[in-house]
Amino acid sequence: MDVIDKKILASMFACQFSKEEPISNCVKRTNLSESYINERIDAMQKNMMITEHNTLTDFGRSTLHVVLAGGVFDIIHPGHIYTLNAAKALGDVLVVVIATGNTAVRMKKKHPLHSEEQRQELISSLIMVDLCMIGSEGDIFKTVAKVKPDIIALGYDQVHQEKFITDGCKDIGINVRVARLQSPVPEFSSSKIEREYGEALHGI
Repeated sequence: MDVIDKKILASMFACQFSKEEPISNCVKRTNLSESYINERIDAMQKNMMITEHNTLTDFGRSTLHVVLAGGVFDIIHPGHIYTLNAAKALGDVLVVVIATGNTAVRMKKKHPLHSEEQRQELISSLIMVDLCMIGSEGDIFKTVAKVKPDIIALGYDQVHQEKFITDGCKDIGINVRVARLQSPVPEFSSSKIEREYGEALHGI
C-alpha cells in the first residue's frame, strides 16, 4: 500500500469519530483533489478495504497502526511538540485524548487555565495530530475501547505505569503495546511555565 492510500485510510479512521463527511475531510487532510481521492476510494472498495459508506472494513483497519496519546495540554511547550511528534512516528494515525477538567484537577491538583474544548481545539490544530478527543470522565479505558489503538504512547512525566495500561486493555479485550517516550527537554513543563510567569508578574 502506498503513502496516499495510507493517508486516505487514516483520514477515514479519524472521520468516524467526527461529524464531518469522510470524503470532504480526506480532501482537506491530504490536499488532494476530490476526483483523485474518489478514484483511490473506488480502488480500495474493490480491494475490500473500505465499505460503500466510506468506512474502514476490518481488513482496512488492520493496515493501520493507530497510536493513542493523552494529557492535559493546558500550556503547549516544546516538550509537548517533541512528544507528539515521537508518538506520531510510532504509527500511521495519532489520536490525542484531552483530559477533562475534573480529570485535570485530579492529575495536577489545580484547575487548568483553558477549558477542555479550548485545549481540544489547540491540539487539533497541530499538524502531527490526526484526531483529538476529550476523554471520558473517570475511566480512561472507555476511550481506549472506542479508539482500539495498537500503541499507547506515554510521556516521560506521565504517572501511568505500563503494566496498569496493558492489564486494563486486556480486561476490555484489546492487545496494545505501551511505549514510554523520552523528552529531550524535560526542563519544560506547563506547571513550571505557569509558576515562572506568575513570579515574573509579581516582580513587575
